[in-house]
Amino acid sequence: MTMPSELRLLPWTGPDGKPCLLSTDDSDGHMSRLADSVESVQLGMATELLGQASAMLDDADTDPNDLPLLAKDLAGALRDTLRVAISRGHRLAPFE
Repeated sequence: MTMPSELRLLPWTGPDGKPCLLSTDDSDGHMSRLADSVESVQLGMATELLGQASAMLDDADTDPNDLPLLAKDLAGALRDTLRVAISRGHRLAPFE
């Protein structure tokens, strides 16, 4: 059984917005692989969104009315990326 400090923060939240955690000793189990896959997709989408945002902000013809949606999308991508970073950081071996 995994110790509470070894719980994995999953890259999604529950319906009420609370974090989802995984307790397993099998880092190659179905749920671990699913979480790895979702993290990969989230990071890829954040990378793509960052490129689109940079292009929009560099384009003088960008409609200012498009910026609130861009900010919302960037905030969501940042939230997902931070969750991935926290999860992966918790799984790193401690420095000695």
